Amino acid sequence: MQQLEEEVKQVIIDVLQLEDMTPADIVSDAPLFVDGLGLDSIDALELGVAIQKRYGISLSADSAETRNHFASVQTLAAMIASNRKK
Repeated sequence: MQQLEEEVKQVIIDVLQLEDMTPADIVSDAPLFVDGLGLDSIDALELGVAIQKRYGISLSADSAETRNHFASVQTLAAMIASNRKK
């Protein structure tokens, strides 16, 4: 799971063009939105599209469950691990 979390951190950095950050700068259980990384809804959309493409996962933007998965790197990695196509 740790490797997947590191991968997710790198996806966040690449997709959102956070050139001044490294995966080590992102705390796995810190919030992605508001506090923590301070991402916004546009960032969520871009990140969601990238995760769908990279991992072959279908996400519903209007789903409260999907919003919960985007709470932190840990929750995102757990959702990817349980849903990704082998």
